[in-house]
Amino acid sequence: MNSNIAHQIIKEEQSKAGVIHFFNHIAVVEFNEGIHADIKNGKKILESMMNYFGNSKPFGIIANRINSYSIALLETVEVRSMFPNLVAYGIVSYNFAGRMNADIESQFCTSEDISFNNLYEGIDTVYNRVISKIPLPLN
Repeated sequence: MNSNIAHQIIKEEQSKAGVIHFFNHIAVVEFNEGIHADIKNGKKILESMMNYFGNSKPFGIIANRINSYSIALLETVEVRSMFPNLVAYGIVSYNFAGRMNADIESQFCTSEDISFNNLYEGIDTVYNRVISKIPLPLN
């Protein structure tokens, strides 16, 4: 919300786990400090993404690690299976510990180069990856 791209947010939803900002083809998730992000705690966030993107519109997710939290890495495959249209993922980290966590998370992802140093770099890269997966209309 405190960035130059705040005006591009289409929708925002809050839950006990954190906040999710929806853009056209991207969801930026900011989990709350100290939360353990798993399917149970992130249920509302997962449902919000499903309602917003459906199961066919290509989209990307950015985890904006403005807070320190843990993630249930063993649930990654299950969460990924919920979103067949998830085509890009990124993690924005602001300190060494966050980058280490991103490196560990990247081992559970099918995407390459998922770690970013700032939100603008993350959004730009993830957005371009999503756009490249959208079929061009036939004329």
